[in-house]
Amino acid sequence: MPLKAVLFDMDGVIVDTEPLHRKAYFKMFDDLGIEVSEELYTTFTGAATKKVCETLVEKYQLKQSPEELAIIKRKYFKHYFYNDPDFNLIAGVKGLIENYFENNIKLVLASSASMTTIKMVFEKFDLERYFIGKVSGDDLKESKPNPEIFLIAAKIAAEPKENCMIIEDSTNGIIAAHSAGIFCTAYKSEHSINQHYEKANLVISDFSEIEVEKISKYF
Repeated sequence: MPLKAVLFDMDGVIVDTEPLHRKAYFKMFDDLGIEVSEELYTTFTGAATKKVCETLVEKYQLKQSPEELAIIKRKYFKHYFYNDPDFNLIAGVKGLIENYFENNIKLVLASSASMTTIKMVFEKFDLERYFIGKVSGDDLKESKPNPEIFLIAAKIAAEPKENCMIIEDSTNGIIAAHSAGIFCTAYKSEHSINQHYEKANLVISDFSEIEVEKISKYF
């Protein structure tokens, strides 16, 4: 069965917004006067903002609603998104996207990020023309590791699951891909800390390893 569609995660795969999220979250923690351990913060990787804010309200008995927290966090995130000089596409990903696009592979984005953030990234880096669809985990009831987001993305691609591949970098995303029953390539970068790859079908550290010519042997 040839590869027909690739379902891309965004954070940690297309862009590394993790440092921006981190700065925004910790600025918000300061505002709220709460201490969040590294251990707890690591569990937020790959989770939707809404879910994180619900966890914070419950854990720290905050008087603000999760929605109010999300607004504060997004305000800081937006500031860093447009002003942080280190923010860019992940090395090699634009070449990979173009490689798939030129080979008529359908591309769908399946990200836990809000649709607002997804659109900001697509606009800033001119990615719109390569993708046939985008799914935001923020609009769904369940976050990754629930497989729903990838099942929806595969439907948008209108290809059988065995003709699809997911590119992920987080434990939650890899578990979601595995649960969806779709081939998963895990991208392991120098930014990937404390993530688990045992449920991935393939682990890479350079996007050139999964260009059409090389990945076709798995399909």
